Amino acid sequence: MNSLRFAFRYASLTLFAMLAACTVGPDYQRPMVSVPATWKELDGWTAARPDAATLPKGDWWTAFHDPLLDELEPQVAVSNQSVRQSLANYQEALAEVRLARASLFPTLGVTGSATRQRTGISPSTSTNTALFGNRKTVNNEAALEGEVSWAPDFWGEVRRTVEESAATAQASEATFANATLSEQVALAEAVIDLRISDANIDLLQQTVKAYTESLRVTQNQSDAGTIPPSDLITARTQLETAQSSLIALGVSRAKYEHAIAVLVGRNPEALDVAHGTALPALPDIPTGVPSTLLERRPDIAVAERQMAAQNAAIGVAVAAYYPTISLSAVAGFSASPLAGLFNIANYVWSLGASATETIFDGGERSAKVDAAKAAYDAAVANYRGTVLGAFQNVEDDLSGLRILGQQQVAIDQAVKDARHGAEVALNEYQAGTVDYTTVATAQATQLSNEETALNVTESRLIDAAALFGDLGGGWSANEWCDARAASCAKGNLSSASQSAFAPEVAPSR
Repeated sequence: MNSLRFAFRYASLTLFAMLAACTVGPDYQRPMVSVPATWKELDGWTAARPDAATLPKGDWWTAFHDPLLDELEPQVAVSNQSVRQSLANYQEALAEVRLARASLFPTLGVTGSATRQRTGISPSTSTNTALFGNRKTVNNEAALEGEVSWAPDFWGEVRRTVEESAATAQASEATFANATLSEQVALAEAVIDLRISDANIDLLQQTVKAYTESLRVTQNQSDAGTIPPSDLITARTQLETAQSSLIALGVSRAKYEHAIAVLVGRNPEALDVAHGTALPALPDIPTGVPSTLLERRPDIAVAERQMAAQNAAIGVAVAAYYPTISLSAVAGFSASPLAGLFNIANYVWSLGASATETIFDGGERSAKVDAAKAAYDAAVANYRGTVLGAFQNVEDDLSGLRILGQQQVAIDQAVKDARHGAEVALNEYQAGTVDYTTVATAQATQLSNEETALNVTESRLIDAAALFGDLGGGWSANEWCDARAASCAKGNLSSASQSAFAPEVAPSR
């Protein structure tokens, strides 16, 4: 009973010491980051309070109204190999958290042993030899013991390690989300490129038909001897050049198709995309939608969690200055001979404690602390740089959409005028009032303007897809109301912006 009281008292003192233990190293505080209150390129967009990268991203690709995107985008999260790799890395990080947390608890073990031994008794006297001879005996021995060992986390080293592992796991989770979003944006861009390639094919097919007709007119006039031979050569060369360009488009289209297949986790030859005649729609960018960069961008979440992990690593390094304390206890039964093993008389126990402290290490611990602090400073710089880069990305997207929209209006008018000019030039050539060089120049101008118009359309669509990625997903009004302000009216984006996304100059944890 005395031993049991002592063990209970020992355990109570240990628990009290554990509860009073401190955690060395700095507690994490998210550093100040200066962010703009509004977007330069779009009035009404405000900076959001940073929270997490796990808010719903939404099926943002449906804004392009392209059936191929609607079909393939959901497959990226399931079949894309880069996404699957990031998922496996995240699962590994979760296991590392469990591994680190296990060190907070004592280790329990049970040991059982049994021995059957035959020993000889050597005679000590001649009388014994005469009486007993060389007798041999068989002994049975057994033991059953339970052992508890524990290294209490007095200085918080294990807790800081758990904190570091947890932050690393959260960074891996955000990396997984970032990989998914990045690959989905890449798929959207590949589909846009494919659709523009199909539109260019349609354009060159129409051009080939127009040049074929021009060659027929030129051939007739050449047969009548009313034009110089150079006009016929120019018309034929123009047609052949267009035919060559049409054939070359097949190469780029095949590459886009192969890229789409790989992005959805298929072999390149396993996907055949039919020629499309319609371009994706350009999504509308509403006013009053809050900036979600610090709220949902996974790459910013990665940088912030890496910063938190490095902060915890400082505590792990500082804990090395303090002694390592270990506690142990053993209790069980041991008997020889075996009979009566569990008798109270065979009960045994022991308690122990040890402490280890490094007296001199040549500056190793201080070097590790300095290295951890420098790594944290680097993580802070990376975080702030990621935030600045994120705002730059969005401003680039918004300015591109605004300027390209203006260019689209101008080039559309230029295409209209160029088509009319080519038609007038051909009519004048047939009337004999101009030479064929005028026709060729007008037709080349028409083709160039039409190709430029398609390139501008492509750039606008690519910028729109990039904007979805740079904002961390879509900007559906209903999603924001559901996720951040349940009381906001359906479709009322401005009220959601004002109530749930108040601007902050310096985001804090």
